[in-house]
Amino acid sequence: MKTVLLVFGTRPEAIKMCPLVNELKKRENLRTVVCVSGQHRQMLDQVLKVFGVEPDYDLSIMKEQQTLFDITVNILERIKAVLEKVQPDVILVHGDTSTTFVTALAGYYLQIPVGHVEAGLRTYNVYSPYPEEFNRQAVGSIAQYHFAPTQTAKDNLIREGKNPHYIYVTGNTAIDALKTTVRSEYTHPELNWAKGSRLIMLTAHRRENLGEPMHQMFRAVRRIMHEHPDVKAIYPIHMNPAVRKTAQEELGNCERIHLIDPLDVLDFHNFLNRSYLLLTDSGGIQEEAPSLGKPVLVMRDTTERPEGIQAGTLKLVGTNEEVIYQNFKTLLENPTVYSQMAHASNPYGDGFACRRIADILERELFA
Repeated sequence: MKTVLLVFGTRPEAIKMCPLVNELKKRENLRTVVCVSGQHRQMLDQVLKVFGVEPDYDLSIMKEQQTLFDITVNILERIKAVLEKVQPDVILVHGDTSTTFVTALAGYYLQIPVGHVEAGLRTYNVYSPYPEEFNRQAVGSIAQYHFAPTQTAKDNLIREGKNPHYIYVTGNTAIDALKTTVRSEYTHPELNWAKGSRLIMLTAHRRENLGEPMHQMFRAVRRIMHEHPDVKAIYPIHMNPAVRKTAQEELGNCERIHLIDPLDVLDFHNFLNRSYLLLTDSGGIQEEAPSLGKPVLVMRDTTERPEGIQAGTLKLVGTNEEVIYQNFKTLLENPTVYSQMAHASNPYGDGFACRRIADILERELFA
């Protein structure tokens, strides 16, 4: 029996790791242990409930107005005891969060092999996205097993000198998650409100977009809403007070934009499925929406997911008001452009990434 410890702490991580937890628990020769950092608290717990995942350990680090210093120090101090007690044969971390980076660092200090799920995504600008790009690169330096979602991600790792034998193209576990969450019979009062309109889903929360970039993003949305009476928008606002303040200032008085609290993963995925298109500065949505046939305008200057740009499912529009406005307007008014994006092939996988990762771990751990 080999022990696999999965550690994650944010809502996006949980969405992509919970399907893997459940796949690993099917393997009789693996002992699967789950530790959450609680980097996000309420939003994390919602995802765990949807996927039926019960953590074995909870570091409960979250506190009001926490900084990167707080997160880093608190996880590093608390996870040592968990690692020493569990003594895993491998630690699995996901993506690019501070939980991911600090857990990998702790594993390195104790000389425990680390497996990086969603490995190899790069912008090569450590301040965009911040601090996620640094976290990815740092974990890539520590990890023994690299589970790359695409060939492009694998190529990045090979160029960086990682051992090709331990780089595996698996697809993205985000696609696996949709098989659990998206439901044909789903209903919600907000979707009833939007019925008969083209529904736009908006998400925005990036640290580097706070301030004037976010004001410009929201002003572009407001202009479009004034010009297109058949369009409604729903914006589940991040809990960050600075984001909420900007959203209220720019969008709070528009009757066809509903500012709502964050949605749990089941609700959010079904909102995506019923939407017309998405505007976002998020990462995971760039993978989820194409799987549902929804065009995505990415309000960032860089993306670590270039496969979607190349496939035509995503378009990088930055944070300039006029650029966002013009691209948004084109998708609403040009059916040909919309159709090309909506029907582009999804480069992020077929929904069996978790099975592949579990198969690889069984093979490697018992080799």
